Amino acid sequence: MAREFRGRIELDVRDSQGDWEAFLPQKAPAGAPNVLVVLYDDTGQAAWSPYGGRIRMPTMDRLAAGGLTYSQWHTTELCSPTRSTFLTGRNHHLTGFATISESSTGFPGYSSHIPASNATMANVLRDAGWSTFWVGKNHNVPIDEWTSGASKKNWPLAQGYDRFYGFIGGETNNWYPSLAEDNHYVDQPYGPEEGYHLSKDLADQALRMIRDVRQTEPDKPWYLWFCPGANHAPHHAPQEYVDRYKGAFDDGYEAYREWVLPRMIERGILPEGTEPTDVNPMPDGTFTQTDLVRPWVELSAEERAMFCRMAEVYAGFSEYTDAQVGRIVDYLEESGQLENTIILYCADNGASGEGSPNGSVNEGKIFGGYPDDEAQNLTMVDELGTPNTYNHYPTGWAMAFSTPYRMFKRYTYQGGVCDPLVIHWPAGIRARGEVRNQYHHSTDIVPTILDLCGVEMPHTYDGVEQNPLSGVSMAYTFDAEPDAPTRKRTQYYEMLGSRGIWHEGWKAVTVHGPMSGMSGFENDTWQLFHTDVDRAEAHDLAAEHPNRLKALKALWMDEARANDVLPLNDLQIIGSPKDFETFVQMEFHIPVPPSGRYVYYPGTSEVPERSAANVHGVSYKVLAELDLTPGAEGVVFAHGSRFGGHALFLKDGAVTYAYNFLGIPPETHVSAPLPGGGRHIIGVDFAKERTGEYREAIGPLRLWIDDEMVAEQEIRTVLGHFSLCGEGLCIGYDSGDAVSSAYAGSRFELTGGTIHKVVFDIADDAYVDAEAHLRAAMARD
Repeated sequence: MAREFRGRIELDVRDSQGDWEAFLPQKAPAGAPNVLVVLYDDTGQAAWSPYGGRIRMPTMDRLAAGGLTYSQWHTTELCSPTRSTFLTGRNHHLTGFATISESSTGFPGYSSHIPASNATMANVLRDAGWSTFWVGKNHNVPIDEWTSGASKKNWPLAQGYDRFYGFIGGETNNWYPSLAEDNHYVDQPYGPEEGYHLSKDLADQALRMIRDVRQTEPDKPWYLWFCPGANHAPHHAPQEYVDRYKGAFDDGYEAYREWVLPRMIERGILPEGTEPTDVNPMPDGTFTQTDLVRPWVELSAEERAMFCRMAEVYAGFSEYTDAQVGRIVDYLEESGQLENTIILYCADNGASGEGSPNGSVNEGKIFGGYPDDEAQNLTMVDELGTPNTYNHYPTGWAMAFSTPYRMFKRYTYQGGVCDPLVIHWPAGIRARGEVRNQYHHSTDIVPTILDLCGVEMPHTYDGVEQNPLSGVSMAYTFDAEPDAPTRKRTQYYEMLGSRGIWHEGWKAVTVHGPMSGMSGFENDTWQLFHTDVDRAEAHDLAAEHPNRLKALKALWMDEARANDVLPLNDLQIIGSPKDFETFVQMEFHIPVPPSGRYVYYPGTSEVPERSAANVHGVSYKVLAELDLTPGAEGVVFAHGSRFGGHALFLKDGAVTYAYNFLGIPPETHVSAPLPGGGRHIIGVDFAKERTGEYREAIGPLRLWIDDEMVAEQEIRTVLGHFSLCGEGLCIGYDSGDAVSSAYAGSRFELTGGTIHKVVFDIADDAYVDAEAHLRAAMARD
């Protein structure tokens, strides 16, 4: 109840007095503001036009001209962790998000389970009278709760959001996304051939939610968290927007750095005298080689053309999505809501170096533990940004878009954590088009919004004592004290073994790259930077100030203990098969049935890859029990997409098992004639006999119809994952992007037959922990 019942209850209702107010939800104060948070992915400060970059962002430019641009706003080094701070206002390890959901492990700071002691801002705002909406990327559902049958207590609706529409996980195909609405998975409303793009769809849904509130509760304020897939890979954009940047990056990424730095200084983003850092600032042996930047001068003409096109696609993706945000802003203006809507337009971490030195046309190879093939990439330059690629630019552009800082996403240097932020609120900010230079962090967003809305984070929530907010309100920077010293004193950083801490204008950072496999944390070399005067962290002052450095190192450890940062994990998942296998072992695995068998049925939602039977790098059997007619066609099962997966389907009078090895042509097809009508058992049996150079499993794949082996061929299978998220296991259809080119462009649902069940058996070679494997072996029939 909103408050205690104040009516009167007698024997007869005629003598009693009701009190509806005791049962109605609390109302927000009159004149309370709306809040719109636009949170992009993977964008360095030097990319966007409000900061002097070459990527045109008309909507963000408009908001910056009417509001404030922040030059020293910081985040964590990865997606899920930063988003957890937007959810709760607490540091990322304290919320269980030391890293992304997909790589969570069984430690308090790494579990991806937000504890009850960290109530979300959405819950608090909803209780205070706001409508709450989340549209777009949700990278904060724990990996063990992705399935349809799992608990939904960590899905958006249980985290305080009235509505949700978007995708679960770190990324999705922008042409064929894996979508969820509220608490269930849904199909995309139409295809790319009809004009579909995820950014457009998300804006459509956001507008619908706001309009619904406006027409039924016109005085009720709302909070909308709008999280597009941009600018995370895969970089997908309509051709019109990509072509707008033709030739824009032909000077190369090193020249871009020289071009953009003076523009950033001119706009007041950086102080006069700011010097750029080295293109490759990390000493050999302290970082993974996949984070190297290749000098532009050493590239061939074909490589330069491909790298430039990758940047053009990224820019078109960013501007197209900004145009969709513009549709929301235009509606707010038309409906008279813009004046009293607080808009925060920002990005969650620095530019991404996950494309490797050569870029990629299929970023999924990273998650499969397999290197990119530059020769194949070069053949697909004209396909970049289209449904035929899953592309990511090379590390050189990550370095350029993070000018003038060291490194990029995943690193605790400024290149990984210093990001764009514009705040626009005409009713509450008098200043227009000004820059603010106070040092702030993503943990300060929740305190700021609550402060501006006049709402406090409670000391207890649902009977649980709450952790205090980790940040401070930024409202003092708006008008009263535009040049005041920052009110933030300390902020620690840690990501994948890379560590740092900022305290009162000084920052210490370890020379220890993320996922470097170095270990030996107690012997780390630390650098020291005076960030009040050296924003770029260009000058290491560790030798000149050893006592200050010693104090900062001790402060980092204090913060680590207080925020559940330990144990540190720098496992090298690319280039170290042993570390990769260790990492996979540490990830969440669905409990293995005693028999080693998983049974799936038609008429069900897709099963997320991390919760499906694990056929990666192991021997496996798949058997489907079906009733068929002679003309039966369609998918029996499918898992993955054109960028990696496998499927069993019926087409053109044949039974075909297709294995798509990370989108590398040619697809492997093992086929036999379709049997006559009636009940049949159709299946495959893969026997892993050896491993290849990159730990991929190699062996014979046998196709069976009833008790007869009808075809056999040697194949290789992926060790890691088909995709980071989405593109799960489907029975009787293929959701999203098709696994096989043989039926591309449709769900290819099974017709002319009935699937009774599909059984996956990995009991002979399950990649599970030793204890679970032993239990399964002992309990087998």
